Amino acid sequence: MNERLQPIHPVTLIGGGPGAWDLITVRGMHRLQEAEVILADHLGPTAELSKLVDVSTKHIIDVSKLPYGKQVAQERINEMLIEHALAGKKVARLKGGDPYIFGRGFEELQACTEAGVPCEVVPGVTSAVSVPALAGVPVTQRGVVHNFTVISGHLPPGHEKGLNDWEALARTGGTLSVIMGVKNAPKIADALMQAGRDAETPAVVIQEGSTEAERVVRCTLGTLGETMREHEIKPPAVYVIGEVAGL
Repeated sequence: MNERLQPIHPVTLIGGGPGAWDLITVRGMHRLQEAEVILADHLGPTAELSKLVDVSTKHIIDVSKLPYGKQVAQERINEMLIEHALAGKKVARLKGGDPYIFGRGFEELQACTEAGVPCEVVPGVTSAVSVPALAGVPVTQRGVVHNFTVISGHLPPGHEKGLNDWEALARTGGTLSVIMGVKNAPKIADALMQAGRDAETPAVVIQEGSTEAERVVRCTLGTLGETMREHEIKPPAVYVIGEVAGL
């Protein structure tokens, strides 16, 4: 007699928001409550997961990628998502911010799809916009700026694998919201100024946005690197460059 196949439930890729547990979406919370296995990053509401679900009933797997620290390979994360889904488990992948904004969520969806595992995406509130908003900084403002750009600062200007056109970014004149860019802030500021962005352009740095540990430091583009060193800014942090940072 053939063994009955386990049903394959969709893997849910959940954007957890900027950090505070109550900034996850309602659907995201519901999917976490339904899940049996949760693969969680260190960002988003992971530290306060017990406020969203009964953690005693969940198999929670830490798949953090700490800046310049502990790293769980993306390939291994993909494998675990697929393994648990094929075992018939309801699997949730909890990420900070939004799964598709520098979160490698689409890579996970592709891996699951290739393995025959369906996926559901639950968008999240990206820190690139929400963290500045919580600190009183809008990324757009009528009569001030009509565009904003979200930038990954993970690779410095000039890096052989970098895809950012820093000269073009400087020319937009709009708001630049940089995430994952703490280490490379001095080089990013220099590249923008060399491309013509005014050194006196207002800037603001927000560390641990939306949490009790939040810190907000204001400066200019020209003093960005020095300011971050003086205040010992650590990840996770978002910095905003543009006239809105001076409002």
